[in-house]
This record gives sequence, C-alpha cells and structure tokens, in this order.
Amino acid sequence: MKLELNLVDYLVILTYFIFVIGIGYVLKKKMKTSNDFLMSGRSIPMWVASLAFISANLGAQEVLGMAASGAKYGLYTTHFYWLGAALAMVFLGIFMMPFYYGSKARSVPEYLALRYDEKTRGFNAITFAIMTIFSSGISLYALAILLQAMLGWNFNSSIMVSSVIVLAYTYLGGLTSAVYNEVLQFFLIVLGIAPLVYLGLHHVGGWEGLKANVAPELMHVWKGMGSDKTNPMGTNYGSLIFGLGFVLAFGYWCTDFLVVQRAMVTKHINDAQMTPIYASIPKIFMPIIVILPGIIALALMKTDPSYTIPLAKGGGYDYNMTLPSLLQHFYPNGLLGVGLTALIASFMSGMAGNVTAFNTVFTFDIYQSYIKKDAPDNHYLKVGKVVTVVGIIASIATAYLAKSFDNIMDFLQLVFGFINAPLFATFFLGMFWKKATANGAFYGLISGTAAAAATHGLTIAEGKGGWLAHMLHIDPLFTFSSSMGQNFNIASVAFIVCFLVTWFISLFTKKREESALVGLVYSLTERQKTGHFVWYKNPVIVGSLVVIVTIIFNIIFF
Repeated sequence: MKLELNLVDYLVILTYFIFVIGIGYVLKKKMKTSNDFLMSGRSIPMWVASLAFISANLGAQEVLGMAASGAKYGLYTTHFYWLGAALAMVFLGIFMMPFYYGSKARSVPEYLALRYDEKTRGFNAITFAIMTIFSSGISLYALAILLQAMLGWNFNSSIMVSSVIVLAYTYLGGLTSAVYNEVLQFFLIVLGIAPLVYLGLHHVGGWEGLKANVAPELMHVWKGMGSDKTNPMGTNYGSLIFGLGFVLAFGYWCTDFLVVQRAMVTKHINDAQMTPIYASIPKIFMPIIVILPGIIALALMKTDPSYTIPLAKGGGYDYNMTLPSLLQHFYPNGLLGVGLTALIASFMSGMAGNVTAFNTVFTFDIYQSYIKKDAPDNHYLKVGKVVTVVGIIASIATAYLAKSFDNIMDFLQLVFGFINAPLFATFFLGMFWKKATANGAFYGLISGTAAAAATHGLTIAEGKGGWLAHMLHIDPLFTFSSSMGQNFNIASVAFIVCFLVTWFISLFTKKREESALVGLVYSLTERQKTGHFVWYKNPVIVGSLVVIVTIIFNIIFF
C-alpha cells in the first residue's frame, strides 16, 4: 500500500523535521546543569506538562494500535481509556504526586530508594532502563516499516534518518526539548486525524450509519462481558476490571517514570497534582481520534467497494494498516502530508520520550548511585548527554533485533504485566502501609516478576505462552481465548503475588523508624490544603468531575 506524495506533502514533512530540531537548538543555551538537561530544572508550565503527559503515551503504538483495535474489537477498545486510564490518572494526581514531588525524588527508582532501600531502587532502575530501550527500538522499527510500506523508503535509511533527528533535538535540548515536541505532537495528531474522522463519518452516514453497518456486538462497551466467550476481547468482568482497570492501569499511569516524569518537572506541587488530572480530560475524549477511525473502516468496507483494510501476508486483515489506508483513501495531497506527519511525529516522540526517561534513570539511579557518587554536577551533565547517544544507538540495535521476531509487538503487551504490575503493588503498600519493609519490597518485586513469567509459561493464548509447560512436559494449565485476556490475568497474578510476598516478609523483617518515613507514607504525611484553591485548580474537585464524566460515558455506551 504505497502512498503517492507530491512536493507539498514532502514540504510539510520537511518543515516538521526542521521545526523539532529548531526547538532543541533554541533550548540548548538553557542546558547548564544535569538537572536542566535531565529534569528541565522543574520549570515546565502546567499546561505544557499536561499535554506532554498525555502525549508521552500517545505514541505510535497507540495511534496505529488503537485504530487497529477499533477495527478488531470495536467500542470495547475504549476500556483502555474509560477504565484503564482516566481513573488511574486522577488517583495519581490526588494521592501519589504529593509523595513523588514532595520527596524531591528525581525519578521513580529514586523514590523507591527513599522509601525502601538501594537494592529495590537498583532492581527497578535496571528493569525500567531495559524496558525503555526496548520500547524505543520498537517505535523506531515500526516507523521504518511504516515508511517502507507507505512511501517505499529504504528500511535502513528510515532507521538512520529518524534516529539522527531524535538524537539532534534530545541531545541539544534534553528533556525540555522532548516535552515541547510532545506538545507539538499532540496538536499534530489531533489536527492531522480529526478531519479523517469527520470525512469518514460523513461518508458512512454519520453515527446512525456507523451503527447500521458495523456488527452490533462491536458497538458496546460492557455487553457480553459476562464470559470471555461472548465478546471479541476474550475477557470477562473480573479480569477486565481487576487486570486492566486496576493493576495494569494504575501500574502504568502511577509508576511508569516515562509519564510520571512529565508531572515531576512542573514548578509547584499543585501543578504536579493537576498535571495528570488535566491530562485525563482530553484522554477520555481521545477515542474519537484514535479508536473511531478503526470502526469507521469497518463500516466503509460495507458502503464503499473501493475501500478495504489491507490484507496481511499470512491471510486476514492487517489491522495495523487501518489508519494509513484511511489516510490514503480520504486525504488529498497536502492534507495527506499533514496526516502522515502526525504519524511520524507519534513514532518519533514516543522514541524521544523513552530515551529521555532512560538517560535520567541511568544517570541518576545507576551511574550516580553505583558507579560514581560524588562527581561535580558538570560531570553528570556530560554523562547524561553521552547516555542519550548510547540510548539512541541501543534503540537502533533493538530495532534491528525486532526484525527477527514475528511476535515482538505481542510481546510488548506483556511488558507492563511483568514490570509495572508488581511494581504497583510495591508502591501501593509503600505509600499506604508504613510497616512495609525494604526486604519485603525487594523480594516481592522479584516474586511478582517471576509469577508473571510462570503464568505466561503455564498458560497459552493464540499460540503464545506455554513455554514452561512444554519444558515440564505437561499440558498448559489454561487456554485463553485471546492474548489480551491472558495479559490481564498475568498482570493480576503478578500484582497479587508481589503484594502478598511483600506483606508477609514485612511482618518478620526490620521496619524503618517512622521519622524516616515522613513525606513518604500517606499516614505520616501532612495533607496538602486545597480549600483555598479555585475549583479548577483543586485536584479533588476536578478529579471528581473527570470520574463522573467517565462513568457517564460507560453508561451511555454500555
């Protein structure tokens, strides 16, 4: 499926490339300390941080992947927003940001060091660093594949050009450059895809035409969730609500440094709290931009004989190409360049977000903590820049590594179950139970990660998993009807095991003095007084409104 671009389209793409590098160049003069380069000197305005917060998650996998899921699962995909995002973002803002920001921690692993100890910090820092490089490489690989398929560009050239551009603006302007480019990316995606939604809906006869031409079971959110056999997602109420709505959602939004970092770099604690809450407002409306195109594609195949979702090499539809195929079908030259630039921006911004999170964690939580503790600040600034280059090179390597794996995108969906699910149990106990101990946290994390691996190895879904059962010469203990259902259950098991092991070991191991936990544990920390704030700056009021609207959406589309 090759797109035919003209000079105007290429000029739009070139203008974007020049603009993002220009942002890095302009910000270069402000990068005087390691804190400036890696943490933006905690000087980012709240509205910028809020848009960057949502954009850090609005990468290639979401923009392309959610459109693909919309075509495959219909409105059920909105669970990733109305159940798996907004509520967790509000919880982060009201309850968890006061600890992150108030502790002066520069990263999530550093908070773990303050609350528990260095070994817990080290375990999380290493696993997170690996995860971010792997995710960055996958974004780069996916971008190269997209440009190869859509424009006929050489795979190697696409890898190198994209890497050099991301390196240029992250090396020059550090995290600040990445944050402002994420804001640019947000507006590009909305402006680049919103016309597509309008044109598509108009073409299929509006919302009523959409419902008339799409299978009824794909136009609901909760119907059929009584059993994993009666809905296309292959899951049920229990695994959906607990596995996605609690464990995966809270584990990602509340503990993943890639997104939390965007709130930690604001000017004041109230700004830090409001950042994820304000970000949750556009988040609950994002299905219109990223999921609805996939559903429109289903209706379009019935109403327009000239359109079809591209076929995969192995048979069936290649759902990942749903959004590009819609761009090709509806957009004229010029606007096509804008739409394609929005896709490119999502890939590159996702890569930059991972690299900037990686260089912060590596510099502060690995290098400064375990390799060279007392060097001058200028030394850590240089290390941060070197690590940025190393992160880009490592991303290129993982991009080529991804080329040799058939199921690498499916494997990425397991990452949060392996890393973030047990990590959330550690944070949940650490922030709300003062008796949680360092040994409990460390061995709980290891046990939770091991439990995730064992669950994946002893169950199977769509041919994935079952490797441990094969090694033991036994049948898989359970067969899931979808990989998504398997992932939700893996996350649930990892959380529960980590929670129970941390709790049990904490009963018998040495606890820290309460005086050392002030500002780190909820019951020992003075509550921030919010009564004097106007309502739109009050985390509880705005957060409650977001929750109410989210519940209303779930009821309307039940």
